[in-house]
Amino acid sequence: MILDDKTEEKPEIEYPTGWGFKIIGKSREELHKCIKEVMGDKEHLCSYGNESSKGKFHSYNASCVVLSKEERDAIFKAFQDHPSVKIVI
Repeated sequence: MILDDKTEEKPEIEYPTGWGFKIIGKSREELHKCIKEVMGDKEHLCSYGNESSKGKFHSYNASCVVLSKEERDAIFKAFQDHPSVKIVI
């Protein structure tokens, strides 16, 4: 199935599944702490992404296995609400 702006159907996601989050903020150290806080004891992978050309922003990639849409959304919201995070994708 090809998704575009004319497709009304959402893809069917089967859980559990691996899911990735890109977290962007101003402090590399604070973002790393944020990932540890949000993920807690949950097994996850974390890798440094990029630094903006002027060094003002940093990104991390975090991934884990989510058991449900509700868990996926809760993790996303926890990142989104964290004061160190400017953007989460």
